[in-house]
Amino acid sequence: MSDKKIQIYTTPGCAYCHMAKEYFKSKSLEYEDIDVFKDVQKRQEMIQETGQMGVPVIKINGKIVIGFNKSKINELLDL
Repeated sequence: MSDKKIQIYTTPGCAYCHMAKEYFKSKSLEYEDIDVFKDVQKRQEMIQETGQMGVPVIKINGKIVIGFNKSKINELLDL
């Protein structure tokens, strides 16, 4: 599973972002946490790529998951 590149676009107060990060930690998966509240450039990239302003937006090997969709995440991670 270490060959999977996981990025999660988050904001500090987002409960679903926290749940997603806790889920990845529980599976011992490394991820890049991108705080779009602080990083305006990354926020714009996220909006441009997904059309979404809401978080979390999770990217697994370039594939997008909108929100904390555990079944889709598991599918993309082969869990």
